Amino acid sequence: MKVNFNPAAVPSPSYVVDEALLIKNLEVMKHVIDQTGCKILLAQKGFSMFSVYPLIGQYLDGVTSSGVLEARLGYEEMGKEVHTYAPAFSDHDFDAILKYSDHIVFNSFRQWEKFRDRVQASPKNIECGIRINPEYSEIEVDMYNPCFAYSRFGVTKQHFKDDQLEGIDGLHFHTMCEQNSDTLERTVKVVEEKFGDYLKELKWLNFGGGHHITREDYDVDRLIRTINYVKEKYDVQVYLEPGEAVALNTGFLVATVLDTLVNGMPIAILDTSASTHMPDVLEMPYRPEIAGAGKPNEKAHTYRLGGPTCLAGDVIGDYSFDQPLKPGDKLVFGDMAHYTMVKNNTFNGINLPSIVLNTVEEGIKVIKQFGYEDFKNRLS
Repeated sequence: MKVNFNPAAVPSPSYVVDEALLIKNLEVMKHVIDQTGCKILLAQKGFSMFSVYPLIGQYLDGVTSSGVLEARLGYEEMGKEVHTYAPAFSDHDFDAILKYSDHIVFNSFRQWEKFRDRVQASPKNIECGIRINPEYSEIEVDMYNPCFAYSRFGVTKQHFKDDQLEGIDGLHFHTMCEQNSDTLERTVKVVEEKFGDYLKELKWLNFGGGHHITREDYDVDRLIRTINYVKEKYDVQVYLEPGEAVALNTGFLVATVLDTLVNGMPIAILDTSASTHMPDVLEMPYRPEIAGAGKPNEKAHTYRLGGPTCLAGDVIGDYSFDQPLKPGDKLVFGDMAHYTMVKNNTFNGINLPSIVLNTVEEGIKVIKQFGYEDFKNRLS
């Protein structure tokens, strides 16, 4: 893992997004767009650092949103296409959804029937879709599998109402999580078998998210072939909605050692928390990489790294280092842009990390720092 900035030059803790690495990912996606004519949208649920939306908008076609707040954010900060999907829309939010969205995808025909008249009465031209569930997925963990048994996402073939398609412009499926394009290729075949008869009457097909397009071993050429196959056979516009792939390996979390102690093994307490600053470490779970560190016992000094909260399980993991850790040492965690800022919290009154951009032209730029008012104003 290469770190292109001085960790001592940023506040601690802080998320640092590297602009050059972000551009590298965006260029891969722009290549796919150029080779296929597809449209790629940023899934804001994975990465919503809107200070870089103008940059992202130079490469991608817009954003996808999971509700009214994300829709408004994309509308105001990127100003390109805004697509919105939710398992169900509320009456209270729907007028704002109409205001900010260009595409709205409904999770059921009941929702489409409920809101159809309001969509069609809108002065804005809004395209509508139905999310389908092809009942096929290669995700092994149910928590991340949109198509596991009794899933609340999408309409299965059994419940698909082909007599309710008037006013529907496209179909949407999302069946993947951090997977390669061979999985997409197999998924498309299942989608064709179950829903292909309807595609030739529609304008677009949205492949959803979960495409790890910017991972080193990702087969971009296969993705391009799959997109072009669908476009040519069904004469539809193809959309993709990656979130993680946009920011994959572009961000870091800089932390500081506060103290060390021994209880059966050496322990280091950091000013960053798995529970509050990188919750996927506990939820998925996974072990993030640290620059210069190794696996337990790989290097001379092994430590268990923990956060400053009162949660007993606020443990990041076990790592080894060439030298003993001491208070004041800086640690840099890798791949900390996606699903970090969007999921962090202030449990225990732990302050949020600062947000920093390592720019190509100006170097380190502190975008935002947080404090007491940010903590207080969430609560009442």
